[in-house]
Parts: sequence; structure tokens; C-alpha cells
Amino acid sequence: MTVLRLARSELKRMTGGLLPKLTILALTLVPLLYGAVYLYANWDPYGNLDQIDAALLVEDAGADSADGTRLEAGRKVADSLVDGHVFNWQAVSSAETADEGVSSGKYAFALKIPRDFSANLASPGSFDAANQAMLNVTTNDANNYLLSTIVDKLTTAVHGTVAKEVGEETANQLLTGFGTIHTQMLKASDGAKDLAGGISSLHDGTASLHEGTTGLTNGAGELVAGQRKLLDGANSLNAGAGQLATGLGELKDKTAGLPADSQRLADGAAQVAAGNAALNSKLQGMAGQMASAEQAAAQAQRAKVAASNDRLVAAAVITRQQADAIMADYDAHTSPTPSPAAAALKGAATQVQQLADGSAAVSSGAARIAAAAPALSGAVGKASAGADQLAGGSAQLAAGQQDALAGAEKLAGGAQQLDDGAAQLETGAAKASDGAGTLAGELSKGAGKVPNPDDTQKNSLAKVMADPVAVSNVSQAKAGSYGAGLAPFFLTLALWIGIFMLVQAMRPVTQRALASNAPAWKIAAGGWLPFLAVAAVQASLLTLVVDVGLGLNPAHPVLMWVLMLAASMAFSAIIQGVVALLGSPGKLVVLILLVLQLVSSGGTFPWQTTPEPLHVVHQILPMGYVVGGMRHLIYGADLAGIVPILLGLVGYTVLGLAMSAVAVRKHKFWTLKTLKPEIAV
Repeated sequence: MTVLRLARSELKRMTGGLLPKLTILALTLVPLLYGAVYLYANWDPYGNLDQIDAALLVEDAGADSADGTRLEAGRKVADSLVDGHVFNWQAVSSAETADEGVSSGKYAFALKIPRDFSANLASPGSFDAANQAMLNVTTNDANNYLLSTIVDKLTTAVHGTVAKEVGEETANQLLTGFGTIHTQMLKASDGAKDLAGGISSLHDGTASLHEGTTGLTNGAGELVAGQRKLLDGANSLNAGAGQLATGLGELKDKTAGLPADSQRLADGAAQVAAGNAALNSKLQGMAGQMASAEQAAAQAQRAKVAASNDRLVAAAVITRQQADAIMADYDAHTSPTPSPAAAALKGAATQVQQLADGSAAVSSGAARIAAAAPALSGAVGKASAGADQLAGGSAQLAAGQQDALAGAEKLAGGAQQLDDGAAQLETGAAKASDGAGTLAGELSKGAGKVPNPDDTQKNSLAKVMADPVAVSNVSQAKAGSYGAGLAPFFLTLALWIGIFMLVQAMRPVTQRALASNAPAWKIAAGGWLPFLAVAAVQASLLTLVVDVGLGLNPAHPVLMWVLMLAASMAFSAIIQGVVALLGSPGKLVVLILLVLQLVSSGGTFPWQTTPEPLHVVHQILPMGYVVGGMRHLIYGADLAGIVPILLGLVGYTVLGLAMSAVAVRKHKFWTLKTLKPEIAV
């Protein structure tokens, strides 16, 4: 008995009537029911989200941005969502209506844009207290769990778009502010340069002023020295006038008895005349000297005051008109009129001259002296009174010179203070000039460091600042749709389930074959070939429907079909071998293997995310390798790993046939359990 005859015998049994034929047909369509129908239902769920009703509430009141434009961000976001047709947006009038709709299931979820949405978006541009603009989303996992994840992606995209747009506008305003600062700093630098020039001129002026005040101080010192000399002369005059008054007083006292002593006067008339002549000469000389001294002092004083005024005018402290007014006032108060002391001295000299004449007259005639004695006595009294007046005038002159000296000293002190102030002003002007130059230089440097972008640069920089990180996705292999992403897993799973259903109707090993003398490996191969034939039809039909009917469009359709056939070969060998070896309990083992591969093959999430024990299952069982190979063939990735996968499937096939051969050898020896099994499934 050959292998093909054993396989043909089992196939004839399965197609010997209408019902067996229908059974085989149904078993052939099982992978389509599981794989193709499931993929059809989930081929492009994201493309049909516009059939989901979602509540949209816009309460945004708008706001004025920093540049004065009106910002209606909430309405703009709402319009873009409605125009995008991602969901079937339903406008609602209140938050209560939206929440009630989500709770009842009328709406899958609700998106609410609050009243202060635009105001919060505009707040960073004015540097006021910035607040985040909120998008309020209400979901209900009772409507659908995965819908919350989809909504999160949607709101994240809206958030990114709005944040980028607002950030770009704010960055543009910031860069514009930098340009304004740059311009103003340049203007400030120019102003500082002008200030430095003005302060430099001020410094030159203060230097000239300092020179003038120094000359004024020196002149004031000379004036004080001259006033001291005048005071000394006045004091000397006062002392001489006092002595004169004392002498004339004594003369008066002594001439009181002149009438009685006229005779004796006549005797000494010659001596008196000589003495009076000498006295007259001295007094006349003293009067001339005093007049000359007063005139010289007045002229020197006036020259010093005039020179001091000229220096003040040259230093621009006073004007020429003010200097002329000062000189006029000075001339008015320092008239060349002789001082009272000089006038008194001159009067005294005249009287002494008269006395000398009288003495001469006395000496010429004693008789007339005796007769004129009373008149002479009166004249002496008058001379004494005049001497007293001279003493008083000289005292007043000394007091006046004392006051003049005090005024000159005050003038000298003021001139010194003015000179000190001018020196400080000169020093301060020099520092200010240096500081203004430094300020101009630093402002110019600072303006060079402040950015001054043009409109093109501002727009480019604003875009980068608003969205500084961009992601460049390079997809080496990409699934065209959600269904294409799940296809490798569900096609592989459908093959296993389809072959698993075959053992419900087809016998792994026939009793007739076991009763023959054929070798165990032939009986095992003959029992496996019918499974392989039906599994190959299942794989081919499933591949055709998915490629043509659903539009999977794999990158390598022929290689995909070959891998499907190889997977059917390996799966059928393993399932047939397990059930042949273990009997009815083997069907449970096949189901357990299905569950283990379902969770460890990495069909949905990467297998590395599963618990550690399932990693071992992934490495041992074949479905994970088939899923990986299908992805490479469908999406067009590297094909270097396909040959090892095919060789591995051949290895699984050999393993399945080995288990089947062991089962044949085991079941050639019949027992009571063989005739009457404990359980049959």
C-alpha cells in the first residue's frame, strides 16, 4: 500500500456522497469565514469614523491679540474639525446637552471649547499672566473603549496645530520686539555720542572758567592786601589827628590866660611865629600826602575791581553790562571827594597858617596882640574844636577801612569757593565726558548683539520657534490600511483554525491503514496528505479572496502564496501528528497550542511586550515566524529572512510527520481502549 493510495482512499471517503462533499467544502471555507470576513469588517475603520456622531460645543467669546487683531480661535478650530469630516460633528447648545448625549450613547464623545479659549491663547503675546487654552473632552468607555484612544489622538493633533499657530504668532511678535529694541538702541547710541560731544565742550568751558576763577581769587587776595594797607594808613591818620586834638586842647588851656600873658606872648612872639611856621609847613605837607595817598589808593582799587570784572566777563560769569553797572556803582560810592580827615587836616593847616600869620602880626606889634588876645583865644578854641572834628573823622575813616577790609576778605573767600567749585565742575565734566563716550560705545556694541531680523527671517525663525522639533518618518515597509496591518496575524490564525476544523471530520490515521503491513512512515504520510491537500486549497482560496476581493495588494504575491502553502503544510502536519498521537485529547492540545500562539506570536502588539514565559512560546511554536514572514512579503520589507522561515516550516512539517509515525507505531497494537475508547470527541 503506497502513500498516495492511502491518501486517495481517505479523500474518496470524504467525497463519497453529497453530505461529505458539502462538509469538505464547508471546512475549506472556514479560513475565509474567520480570516477574510474579519479583515473585511476591520479593513479601514479609521476611514469610516465620519459615521460616528460626536457633540461639538463652541462657547469661545474671542479675544484681542497683542497686535490688535481679533482672535476667534475656538470658531476656527470648530470649523476645521467640521470641514475635516473625521467624525460626524453635531453642534450642541450647552455642556449639559453634550454630557447627557455622551451618557445616553447618542454621542460617542463630546468636545467642548470653553469661553476663554481665545483669551488664553492670546495671553502669552502680551506677557500678562499666561494661561493654557483648554479643550475639554468627555468620553464614555461604555460607548467604546478604543474610541477614547482615537479621540486622544484627534485632540492631540488639534492641540499641536493650534499650539504651533499661536506659538508662531507669539514668536513673530517677540522677534519684532527685538528689531524695535535694536533700532532704539542705535538711536540711544547716537544720542550718547552727541551727549559725549556736548559734555566735552562743557569740560572745555569749565576749564576756562577755572582759569578765570583762579585769576579772580588772586585779584581778591591783592585787594585784601591793599585794603589792609589803607587800614594801616587810616589808623595812623587817626592817631595823628588824636594827637593834634590833644595838643590843640592843651593849647587852648594854655592860651586861656593869653590876655593876661600878652606881654609875655609878645616877648616870645618871634619864637611862636617860627614854631607856627614850622607847624604850618608840616601840616601842609601832611595834607598833601594824605590827598595823594587817598587818590592813589582809590585809583589802584578801581583798577583792580575793573580787572576782576574783565576776568569775570571773559569767563562768562557776568556780562559786560553787569560789569559796567558794577563799576558805575563803585564810582558812585568811591567819589574822589576828600575824606573828612583830609578836609579836617586841610582846615587845620589853614588855621595853623592863620596862627602863623597871627604870630607874625604879634611879633610885629605887641600892642595889637594885647588888644587881639581875646580874639586869639577864641581862634585857639575853634582850632581845638576843629582838631576834635579831625580826630572824629579819622576814626570814622579807620572804621570804614575796617569794613572795607572785611568785605574784601569776604570777596576773597567767595572767589576761593568759586574757584574750588569750578575745579570740581571741571573734574566732573571730564568724568561725564568719559562716561558718555563709554555709554555710546557700549550701546553700539549692545545694539549689534540684539537680533534685527527682516520679515523673511522673522517668518522663518517664528516657524522654527513655534515648532522646533520635526520628525522625519522614513517607512521602510508600510501597511496600506488597518486591515493590511492585521492581515498577517489573522491570515496565519485562519490557517491554523481551518486545519484544526479538519480533524473534526477527517481521520488522522485510518484503521484500515493501521491493519495493513505498510511501514509506519507511509501510513503517517498517507494520513497527512489529505489534510495537506485541503489545507492547500484553504490557503490558496484565502490568498485569492484577500488579494483580489479585499485589495490587500501584497508586495510579493507569489511568495506570499508560497509562504501560505508552507504554513499550511507545517500546521497540518503538526495538528495531524498531535491528534494522531494523542487521539481525542490531542484536539484539546491543538486548541491550547492555538491559544498560546494567539497571545505570543506578536500579531497585534510586539511579542517582546508579553510576559517573559510567552517569549519562550514565541521562539518554539511556528505561528510567530509565519506572521513575521507574512509582514515582510505583504509590506515589501527585506526578504533575507524568508528562506530560514521556509526551512523552519519544513522542520515543523518533519516534526509533525514524526509524531504521526510514532502514533502509527503505537496504534498498530490494539487494546481494549482502542476498541472502546474512554472518550471520543
